[in-house]
Amino acid sequence: MENKGQNSTNINWFPGHMTRAKRDMSEKMSVVDMVIELRDARIPNASKNPLLEELIQQKPRLIILSKKDKADPALTKDWIQFLKKDDTEALALDIPSENIINPVTDAVKQLMKAKIDKMKERGMKPRPMRAMVVGIPNVGKSTFINRLAKKKIAQTGDRPGVTRALQWVKVNRDIDVLDTPGVLWPKFDDERCGMLLAITGAIRDEILPIEEVCMTAMRELLALHPEYIQKRYQIDMHEDPYVVFQRIAEKRKYCRSRNEMDEKRTFETFLKELRDDKLGRMTWETPDADSK
Repeated sequence: MENKGQNSTNINWFPGHMTRAKRDMSEKMSVVDMVIELRDARIPNASKNPLLEELIQQKPRLIILSKKDKADPALTKDWIQFLKKDDTEALALDIPSENIINPVTDAVKQLMKAKIDKMKERGMKPRPMRAMVVGIPNVGKSTFINRLAKKKIAQTGDRPGVTRALQWVKVNRDIDVLDTPGVLWPKFDDERCGMLLAITGAIRDEILPIEEVCMTAMRELLALHPEYIQKRYQIDMHEDPYVVFQRIAEKRKYCRSRNEMDEKRTFETFLKELRDDKLGRMTWETPDADSK
């Protein structure tokens, strides 16, 4: 049987509003004290935007790994330790469900301690630290802003590209945040990075063929967590991902005449169940020397 889904694909996607957002963010960087960068805990390296490095420059940074409830807890701890350094703090949060204000405020105050102490030494009352909130689309940035503000400030949606404009939000006496649109870089030269963004829903489903996305996800699951497939679908396992999908289709009765798999239905169902954590909590990357 043919093993499908091996074609290499380069992704180009840079809508006009993202070009404007990059320009606006660059202009605002001079008035902020620090940056709060949201990444997806399932893909901490793939969800890092290289364009942000140009914008952030030497600003202190708080990296927040969102969607920790969807990621492997042990690997999330490894990533937190890996990402921390002198000018960078890191937290993992389940943004919709837990109290995020206290841990975020504590991390900001720790990160900006030198600046706050300097204000006090000059006899000044420390003003709120101004933080720009950045991140790729669909990483939970708008929900993060709303939870900090304790009201609906930013528009949310479980799809990329909802936030379109910059806006200031007062959190408390310690923090003011500047919300920004989610920004993706113009081209993904790393095919796996693009696939991981597609698997987790960071880019629109129309950007990449769903068959390639699902085949990549299945291939990695078979290598890392075959038990997730077995437990969810109760099928005889196979090393060929296409054969596994065929068996899933047969089990779910997603076949046409002559036992032909309904690929569209099978792939769409698998991808939805994967994103909804029906197969289990999954982290697709481990920290290593290439995860900068």
